[in-house]
Amino acid sequence: MLSSDQLGPQWDCPLGSKGLEDKEGPWGGGSGLPPPDCFPGSWRLDVGLDCKGSPEGAEARAWTAYYYSLLQSCLQQAGLPETQDRSQVPRTGCPGAEVTLCILGSPSTFLSVLLEGGVQSPGECAPHPLLQKGQPCPGPATSQNTRQPWQLPAFRGASCHTQSRGGFWEQLPPLPRARTGGGGHGTGSLPWPAALPRLPTGNMLLCLSPAWLTKVPAPGRPGEAALLVSKAVSFHPGGLTFLDDFVPQRQATYFLVGLGPGPGQGREAAELARDLTCPTGASAELARLLEDRLLTRHLLAQRGGVAVPATLAFTYKPLTLLRGGDGSPGLRLVELSGKEGQETLVKEEVGAFLHSEALGDALQVAIKLSSWRWRGRQALRLHPRAEVGTVADAVVALLEKLEEEESVLVEAVCPPARLPSPGNPPPGPELALRICAVVCRTQGDRPLLSKVVCAVGRGNRPLRHQNSLPRPLEVALAQCGLGEAAQVAGVRRSVKTAAEAALAAVLALEAGVSAEQRGGRLACTDFLGVDFALTVAGGALTPVALELNGGLCLEACGALEGLWAAPRSGPATQEAAAAAPLVETMLRRSARCLMEGKQLLLVGAGSVSKKFVWEAARDYGLKLHLVESDPNHFASQLVQTFIHFDVTEHRRDEENARLLAELVRARGLQLDGCFSYWDDCLVLTALLCQELGLPCSPPAAMRLAKQKSRTQLHLLRRQGPPWPSPSLHAVPCCPLESEADVERAVRQVPLPGVMKLEFGAGAVGVRLVEDARQCRQHFSRIAHDLQGEADHPGIGLGWGNSMLLMEFIEGTEHDVDVVLFRGELLAAFVSDNGPTRLPGFTETAACMPTGLAPEQEAQLVQAAFRCCLGCGLLDGVFNVELKLTGAGPRLIEINPRMGGFYLRDWILELYGVDLLLAAAMVACGLRPAVPPHPRATGYLVDE
Repeated sequence: MLSSDQLGPQWDCPLGSKGLEDKEGPWGGGSGLPPPDCFPGSWRLDVGLDCKGSPEGAEARAWTAYYYSLLQSCLQQAGLPETQDRSQVPRTGCPGAEVTLCILGSPSTFLSVLLEGGVQSPGECAPHPLLQKGQPCPGPATSQNTRQPWQLPAFRGASCHTQSRGGFWEQLPPLPRARTGGGGHGTGSLPWPAALPRLPTGNMLLCLSPAWLTKVPAPGRPGEAALLVSKAVSFHPGGLTFLDDFVPQRQATYFLVGLGPGPGQGREAAELARDLTCPTGASAELARLLEDRLLTRHLLAQRGGVAVPATLAFTYKPLTLLRGGDGSPGLRLVELSGKEGQETLVKEEVGAFLHSEALGDALQVAIKLSSWRWRGRQALRLHPRAEVGTVADAVVALLEKLEEEESVLVEAVCPPARLPSPGNPPPGPELALRICAVVCRTQGDRPLLSKVVCAVGRGNRPLRHQNSLPRPLEVALAQCGLGEAAQVAGVRRSVKTAAEAALAAVLALEAGVSAEQRGGRLACTDFLGVDFALTVAGGALTPVALELNGGLCLEACGALEGLWAAPRSGPATQEAAAAAPLVETMLRRSARCLMEGKQLLLVGAGSVSKKFVWEAARDYGLKLHLVESDPNHFASQLVQTFIHFDVTEHRRDEENARLLAELVRARGLQLDGCFSYWDDCLVLTALLCQELGLPCSPPAAMRLAKQKSRTQLHLLRRQGPPWPSPSLHAVPCCPLESEADVERAVRQVPLPGVMKLEFGAGAVGVRLVEDARQCRQHFSRIAHDLQGEADHPGIGLGWGNSMLLMEFIEGTEHDVDVVLFRGELLAAFVSDNGPTRLPGFTETAACMPTGLAPEQEAQLVQAAFRCCLGCGLLDGVFNVELKLTGAGPRLIEINPRMGGFYLRDWILELYGVDLLLAAAMVACGLRPAVPPHPRATGYLVDE
């Protein structure tokens, strides 16, 4: 998306002094209508774009219709179905209790984000809104059309031509008709609610007009406002889109507004993004900083160590951020005392600059104004380096247009990259390369390069966005005669290092300014586009950062992905979408927004190894209330309420749950949820949730998963349907409570076998037994040494010391940590365990992510999911231990809580998903905001 337009008079446009309020377009307060009939297509135009209660003027309505047609054109070119209008019947929801990712901006800029958001956060299924009691079926449906719309393949560049022009109803399964009884009361209308199709609500929303959004004061947050969505286009898996009204309005949990050049930079859009209670990925205040080319050059060179063009800047009353401090490499800053009478100073500085070695081999310089007001508004003026007087005169002519904190820049035009090579140069004109990189903020404020696209043009012409086809880095380098593998790898490393350093510098800048200067407490740059020119410096190919932008680079990457609309083989189809890390960040910040201030009861504090819980709770803004047996536990000072209660006697769990519920009510605790991560307290917690009416998996399911032999024997009986059934993964075993049970077990379970505690944890008491004698000896040893909680605290002896004997399974051992919500698998993380040291099965190593083939990984995930569902575990974060054998996965045990030891930290580090936060969200009845297929950012190994 970078052009090679030829220089000419048409490049000179009038330079004016315009602020946000003077911008032409629908959201800037200026005048002007969109160009008519600019999108050829056959989509419907009689759709409900008006927002009830917030009418628009004729000009604003025209722009809303323009953006709607632009969206349809983008969808059409991507091979995706037309947006369906279902705004006649408003969608219902739970304001403040669901993820709502809202974008206000151009559809072409944010299409890749919107489609990726529809995949990563489809939302929960709800009854179809277009059917009301007593209405006939509104459209045809045949028995052959049985695919639900949300079952279409997720759009990752794949073509989806399943939507016919006949409309959405042709894709629905046949709807049932009311039966006509003997009394003749049947009308042939659709009963409600009788087996109606259910559609995901869609959490990724595009607003085409500021009128579709409303700000309301936030209770308890002086100066801040909640953002409510009245109307939007919702995005769903398979690229399906719907025009929806919302009653009640949906409350945004993340907001991203297009604040770059063009419509969307106006006062309304800027005001909507300011001082919100939800996280925002952009603001007018941040845009003003990042659109000042001088400031960003200084920032990248000084803080990021990124190469920038040699630049001479004449600035009038510069920004505070530019005053003082050390100079930046290649950047000369000249502060002017006034705008008039500077001819001599300018000529001296320009002459010294043009003759300096800092310009290297550059033959031309560009002159431009620098500040947010001039972004996208000025002509590009190029001059030969040798014409000192002409350059100086051009600078002086621009000085009179400066306002405070603005600058005139004279910068070197980077020569095209050309390495010395033997033989004749390649035929044809010399080519120049410009590189566009998208980098995203990830977990822990770490920058991550998401995608790189390039443009190639003639070396004597400037390259710009949106006028040429994007292409991969490898292809572009090859076109420029730089196709060697080592060269490509070197350039990619350099671009990655520079782009990530650029975002790191921006984030450091933002961390040092006030909330007011950022545009709100939760305003932060979540993604950045960096434009590079590729040149040669010191004999090496070097990317030189030209400017920062978000929307244009994101649009270029999306356009490149769109070129792969047809399925293809090879690595290109395996590459993640450019917007994937951004959407993951949007979800992660939304989860924080939803959970801030939530009141949670935690049963059992655990040992000092769980100290991360209290740190994370403070970071997320959770209000924890603790039930704990130890009155002197260190966590008693870290919670809102401490309830000392003996929870170690598990034979009284039902009675204790009732007593605890009475204590909670007596103290007037208004709880949003209740959960536990401590093995001993899981059943009690489920019973307490049942008493308090809070979400949790059923107590019977927790009991079943807690006792290892019951888990296996129960699953062995679950032989379907559906198939594959959980019984395929269960392992034969026998419970052991007496010596007589041992004698019976050795006749039923093939040896060698594994003996372990029924309710044990941490592999204590686990042993490989090869014959009946070893079985008797180990049973006697455990019965003598581990009789109660005092003998080994924290391993489950409060439940007794009964044991089980199970068949020994050969294979590789793995942990699968799953996130379930209302019986739906939201995410799964597979890790590998090294060979265990026998006979005690001590772990020797661990690795994440798994090194298994994708097919084997999928087998483990599905086995873990089926085993959880087979036990009735529908809601929560669970750790499932499995072995992968030649016959498929076999279950070792289910831990009905999040994985212990290193697992939570590893998953957070590699995938940016916090299992603790996910468990807390499930406990509050909220769907965890986790990506369905997160990609690891590296590898972790423990040996």
